[in-house]
Amino acid sequence: MGAFAMAQKDEWPKEGELLVVTIKTVRQNGAYAKLDSYGDKEGFIFIGEISSGWVKNIRGHVREGQRVIAKVMRVKKDRNSVELSLKSVSEERKRDTLQSWKNSQRASQLFRIVGERSGWGDDEIEATADELSSHYGNLYAAFEETAIENEALRNEGFEGDWIDVFIELAIENIVPPFVTIRANADIEIVSMEGIEVIRTALSKAESVSNPTEEVEVCCYYDGAPTYRIELQAPDWKAAEASWQKVLDAITESVSEDVGTVNIERD
Repeated sequence: MGAFAMAQKDEWPKEGELLVVTIKTVRQNGAYAKLDSYGDKEGFIFIGEISSGWVKNIRGHVREGQRVIAKVMRVKKDRNSVELSLKSVSEERKRDTLQSWKNSQRASQLFRIVGERSGWGDDEIEATADELSSHYGNLYAAFEETAIENEALRNEGFEGDWIDVFIELAIENIVPPFVTIRANADIEIVSMEGIEVIRTALSKAESVSNPTEEVEVCCYYDGAPTYRIELQAPDWKAAEASWQKVLDAITESVSEDVGTVNIERD
């Protein structure tokens, strides 16, 4: 299930790969660590790979039970040996890798809830999670995409009542980088100034954009009388508030004596 899912028993990490590992035993010359994404496999961190500086006391840098980010330096499958390094991982990559691992763990937990609520067995949970991971790159990305666009799974061809449970959990538990509202607007004008009225209406809709609040509204021509509206905002509260402004801007520009407007969200 995703980049940090539990690997198969015969799988090994690749050289250069960044891993989340848990320190198991600290020795004078280094530390043994469990490879959290590779079952029971362990790796060894030589004291020279603990820190870029001089390590006087190894226990001042690592301790049993500590979770750290390590880089795979060498893999010797014939000896069941994996050599790891802590000093070769920058602080930025440590943060990114750990966050990705946490996201993966969270997504796996949430999807198990989806499966349990849907009455699935372990095989169906695993198969569907693998299908989502294959489609989106990883399971967390599927949850994140759904939090941004609630109908994302159905739009990609996924089917079943389980999707409603998936949507509910995504909205409740995932904080997306932004959310999107999409809609189709049918605008028909009966006056001679039809094109200008529509241009003004859509221009006012786009003026709802607010860079300071990270709100962006874009309107596209899909072929008369249909126009596509897309609104992007940092969260649903801001999105809904801005969406109401978009509706007001369009309906105020197209009065009943000028034409008709029908707007339907995707």
